[in-house]
Amino acid sequence: MNINWYPGHMAKTKKQIAEDLKMVDLVVEILDARIPIASQNPDIGEVIKNKKKIIVLNKCDLADENQNQRWVEYFKNKNIPAILTNSNSGQGIEKCIKEIEKFMKDEMKLQSDKGRIGRKIRAMVIGIPNVGKSSFINRISKKTSAGVGNKPGVTKQKQWIRVNEVVELLDTPGVLWPKFESDEIALHLAYTGTIKDDILERTEVAYYLTKFLLENYKDKLCERYKLTKDTVEKLLNQPQAENANIYDVFLEIGKKRGCIMSGGSIDEEKTARILLDEYKNGILGRITIEWVQ
Repeated sequence: MNINWYPGHMAKTKKQIAEDLKMVDLVVEILDARIPIASQNPDIGEVIKNKKKIIVLNKCDLADENQNQRWVEYFKNKNIPAILTNSNSGQGIEKCIKEIEKFMKDEMKLQSDKGRIGRKIRAMVIGIPNVGKSSFINRISKKTSAGVGNKPGVTKQKQWIRVNEVVELLDTPGVLWPKFESDEIALHLAYTGTIKDDILERTEVAYYLTKFLLENYKDKLCERYKLTKDTVEKLLNQPQAENANIYDVFLEIGKKRGCIMSGGSIDEEKTARILLDEYKNGILGRITIEWVQ
């Protein structure tokens, strides 16, 4: 899985973010709570490293509750405030606003003492495609203002969004980076739909997701696809290579979901699409891919 791509608009956006940093007080970085490491853009991380930062762990409703709390602690230990949010329901949004104001309280008092009364707190919102950045902005500003698109990276031009009398946000397009450091990062982004289907082989991604779920969330997998523990154990303990056994479990999922073609063979593509869609949409349950080590 050697992925090496860098659309021109993303290179332009990175440069624009570097320039716009001069206009803001802090950065609000939106991450996917299921993959807090893979959903951080290392290139942008380098650009913003000297700015104050707040982490927003979005889509927390799709992530493992125990891991959510562990990730909040993980960032806290790095002196970075982290807030769990669900932009669709509004969970955590008010807490984000309060955290931004709290984070800048001392600085704003200093500005006030210098006679700069009424100065707004300006925060830049960043996030890779598909972490829910536009939905977050829409929710926090209580209006549809972020130009939400259906494809990764389609948030439109730079724009300021008024949150309240004190806080303004600067929206930025979602940006990926030139080359993923590992296959693991690429897979994690593929599980959550950040990488388009035409970049990675869907059945391969679904195979690795099946492997992960068998190792970490076997009960949820069995419950969703009505697999008995005995059946799964029997398949996993066949006298053949481990990858072949996992593949057989994947095929069993296809069989249970009726992905059967003429002749009785399993439609792998359809099975993969079902598994990945049901993971992305939370139908498999609250599942975190990246665990705090």
